[in-house]
Amino acid sequence: MKVLVTGGAGYIGSHTCVQLLDAGHQAVVVDNLCNSSEEAVRRVESIASASLPFHKVDIRDNDGLAKVFDQYDFDSVIHFAGLKAVGESVAKSLMYYQNNIQGTLTLCDVMAANNVHNLVFSSSATVYGDPATVPIKEDFPLSATNPYGRSKLMVEEILRDLHVSEPAWNIALLRYFNPVGAHASGTIGEDPSDIPNNLMPFISQVAVGKLEKLSVFGNDYPTPDGTGVRDYIHVDDLANGHLKALERLQAQPGVVTYNLGTGNGYSVLDMLKAFEQETGKSVAYEIVARRPGDIATCYADASLAKKELGWQATRNVEDMVRDAWKWQSQNPNGYR
Repeated sequence: MKVLVTGGAGYIGSHTCVQLLDAGHQAVVVDNLCNSSEEAVRRVESIASASLPFHKVDIRDNDGLAKVFDQYDFDSVIHFAGLKAVGESVAKSLMYYQNNIQGTLTLCDVMAANNVHNLVFSSSATVYGDPATVPIKEDFPLSATNPYGRSKLMVEEILRDLHVSEPAWNIALLRYFNPVGAHASGTIGEDPSDIPNNLMPFISQVAVGKLEKLSVFGNDYPTPDGTGVRDYIHVDDLANGHLKALERLQAQPGVVTYNLGTGNGYSVLDMLKAFEQETGKSVAYEIVARRPGDIATCYADASLAKKELGWQATRNVEDMVRDAWKWQSQNPNGYR
């Protein structure tokens, strides 16, 4: 299978490219490198001992994307490219709508022009907003508490409408929970360009001495220890979900939606303690104000993905923090 991977130089995209290449597929990456590094592509090639062509293209660039499609006979697209920081989306909402929505529209236009109709979309558990109950199932009411989540929800609705108007489209909407960890080799991992928005790189950058202390955003949530509870999933388990989704699209299912999570909720302090126990590193932290748009508790019911994709997460919290630390300790400055 020939697969275009938008945002393939990023965190989840690079890990998915490793698995695509390991499975014998051909993958091509387009990425504008706004929050990623071409070095990740080179390291993927080294891990997989296979070629991974890279094109520096913004997905809003119709002509640039069209040139890439002219060079390859793609079967499918995995669409990761997008801005993803909740707090930043609140401060810069227009930028998020322009990038995440306009970019997807342009991508779909170019796909249609090239008769490519299989799409795996990187969605998010933020489309559930602040859920009334947990664990969260795919048929729960949809809403969003921040522009990032709304951009993902809007794209989901656009893609469902696209299939209605053009039934040739087969689309998998994958709602991620909280990816953490890194490739077991420590060669690729999460490399935020600024102060991390996600918990695990924040913890590991404090542990490696790059940051002074972890900011814990709120300790007054209605949770066991007052800190936010999330469903943390190893990035390699998440990547494998994309390969399973590609296989599902070969059966021409129309539009399908799956949660990708472990089904377990861990608080910020739970993850901090797990990191300290697994690595032997002490991590200083301080409690600060809640972030706008954050919610108290969010974890998945992933039974549908197990039933229809034959997929489930296999790695535990210890695996997640061990691999995250191996990446950070071997690459204290990320890819730079």
